Amino acid sequence: MTGPTNGRTLTAQPLTAAAFARFGRVIDTAQGVPRPMNAGMAQRYHDLAAIDVIGDGAHVVLGLVEAQPYALPLRLTLVERHPLGAQAFVPLNAAPFLVIVCPDEAGLPGTPQAFVTAPHQGVCYARNIWHGVLTPFGAAQNFVVIDRGGPGDNLQEHVFDAPWTVCLPAAG
Repeated sequence: MTGPTNGRTLTAQPLTAAAFARFGRVIDTAQGVPRPMNAGMAQRYHDLAAIDVIGDGAHVVLGLVEAQPYALPLRLTLVERHPLGAQAFVPLNAAPFLVIVCPDEAGLPGTPQAFVTAPHQGVCYARNIWHGVLTPFGAAQNFVVIDRGGPGDNLQEHVFDAPWTVCLPAAG
């Protein structure tokens, strides 16, 4: 899909561990070697992401999110970050979703980068990384979310002066 040509258009790239490394970790069984458990009836992919949390009374929490799909091309106006804890999103089906991240530039988000996940890939945003909201497309999708609970202000939002348009790569 293509979007307006206002100079602020991004085309999502395939999500890879190398391309995403400065923002966090891709959660994907392709990254690890499984180890058997339950008398060989199950395989465990261990340590696929670290949920780094800081602050007095901080703890890791696990939740479930039922997310509605976004229309594409996406009009990106808002990003957020969590200064006190990492945040992981693991899809419960094989549908792709958009992952949008920004480098930090003097406390503000820089130019966004967009990725589209492969089937069953998730992400773990490192603590304090600017990122877009959870963005499924095509159909509603459920996610396991692992992040920080506890006291303290763990959400900062930034609204861009002008929106970015995020497109999927051309089908090929």
